[in-house]
Amino acid sequence: MKNSKNLIVGCGITGITLARKIAEEKQESVLIIDKRNNIGGNCYDYYEDGICVHKYGTHIFHTDNKYVWDFLSKFTKWHPYMHKVKAIIEGKEVPVPFNLNSINLLFPKCLAEKLEEKLIAKFGFGKKVPILELRESKDKDLTFLADYVYKRVFLDYTLKQWGLKPEELDPLVTGRVPVYISKDDRYFQNKYQGIPLKGYTSMMENMLKHPLIKVSLNKDFKDFTNVDKYDKIYYTGAIDEYFNYKYGQLPYRSINLDFQKFNTEYYQSNSVINYPENYTFTRIGEYKYFLNDKSRKTIVSFEYPEAFVLGKNERYYPIIKDENQELYKKYLKEIKKDNKITFLGRLGDYKYYDMDKAIERVLNMEL
Repeated sequence: MKNSKNLIVGCGITGITLARKIAEEKQESVLIIDKRNNIGGNCYDYYEDGICVHKYGTHIFHTDNKYVWDFLSKFTKWHPYMHKVKAIIEGKEVPVPFNLNSINLLFPKCLAEKLEEKLIAKFGFGKKVPILELRESKDKDLTFLADYVYKRVFLDYTLKQWGLKPEELDPLVTGRVPVYISKDDRYFQNKYQGIPLKGYTSMMENMLKHPLIKVSLNKDFKDFTNVDKYDKIYYTGAIDEYFNYKYGQLPYRSINLDFQKFNTEYYQSNSVINYPENYTFTRIGEYKYFLNDKSRKTIVSFEYPEAFVLGKNERYYPIIKDENQELYKKYLKEIKKDNKITFLGRLGDYKYYDMDKAIERVLNMEL
């Protein structure tokens, strides 16, 4: 066994995956520290009234990467779950991303048939078309559809979620909300989809069960005094915070989650319902749907997006804009001055990662 010491800052899915990789592949000791009082970062969940609740909002695992799926499957069995999202548009519950079924629910039959025919003819069945691309169509019927979806589904939701118009965001963000020329109501079309059978926390506890891995919670890196004794530091926290905001703060969006419990079997008809046009919250998540939990009560969360404010709330989503990327590049240059430290994860890379991509990033790393 080697004596090299590794310190991982942040006990989220990135840090936990990395700890397991180091322990298994290099047979080296690992200490993970986290300023929170729980493991798992934003993937942390817990049970209340027999319901597995996601503390930081709804999380659904999905991937096409068999390597990632097989890696996690060593630590959990899966509850097969195909995620569907509905949105309240003109008072009706319709599938999102907006698809052919959405069209048929909202428009008169003659118009719906015409739109369906033109979409398939122009783009092909099964294609996903970014809404901003669809708006560039010269066909008046497709332009009508694009403007309708842009206004009813996309614009107000984006303003609430990001505090920006769609055109102000990077195409990587806006491309995540397409018009799907299909009757597939699933939110994701990945080969592997599911929820860990006993929850994410249980899965991550199993990942941490290794004699070379030690976890220390309620420990902030800035108060950590033994940094020099570690040969390698992996930092999954905010890169601008590490450098004491030398070039300024990197902007993020946060979410205020209002959890409510109701003495009824179900509160709504679906696990997640979006509200693009109404109210100041963006969506309501109902947690018992994910694992088909049985309880006479139900727990839901209302999501109110807000700006990240240091010391007030949590960082959720990096705001991907050119000016923010330029600021991030300044911090990247600082990294090159210290070969001892590696930054990674959503906050370290200043990049939005789905869970599978965060894990894939770690599994593909050279240690």
